[in-house]
Amino acid sequence: YDYYSNLGYNVHQISNAIDISSFSLKEDRRYDKQIIFVGRLSREKGVHSLIKIAEKLESDTHLMILGIGPEEKVIKNLIKNFKNVHYLGYQNKEDTIALICGSDVLIQPSLVEGISSTILESMACKTPVITSNIGGNLELIINKENGFLTDPDDYDKIIEYLNFLLYNKPQVKKITENAFKTVQNYDWKFIGTKYFELYSSLL
Repeated sequence: YDYYSNLGYNVHQISNAIDISSFSLKEDRRYDKQIIFVGRLSREKGVHSLIKIAEKLESDTHLMILGIGPEEKVIKNLIKNFKNVHYLGYQNKEDTIALICGSDVLIQPSLVEGISSTILESMACKTPVITSNIGGNLELIINKENGFLTDPDDYDKIIEYLNFLLYNKPQVKKITENAFKTVQNYDWKFIGTKYFELYSSLL
């Protein structure tokens, strides 16, 4: 964005968007303490961080991993070592949203990230988010107000935030309500207007 602007181009940046009205918001909860990762199984999405996080989880806290990608073998090896880590592979959008809605926390320890549709979906589901303090996440998340930000390799901090979210439900409600307010600015009803205004200005 800055690169092309510096070259003299008139650049307009419009964010990713989601259609919140299409969410059924039904919950798929399979465990009493359920956390979830949804994304491409690749290094830049922090897949290897999931191994370190899994090592620090309490035995009754279950991590569900959704997605496919080049690091799928790593994840399949991971679940051999942990009874509380579950690999669900690819899931369609409706089932993915239901699993996010049914989870206590979404974890996304990405090394590179723009405006993540998965994080937007989690905010719309009122499922709290722990994610990396990088890229587009800094536009979406205000730490401890509508989600949690940390270095992707600070596993102790991730577990600290995770335990807070699992055991402090009254405070969590305020955070998820703030997140739900934030995500309204990324609904297609709002973002679509931005596209219309941009196209109209070019005519």
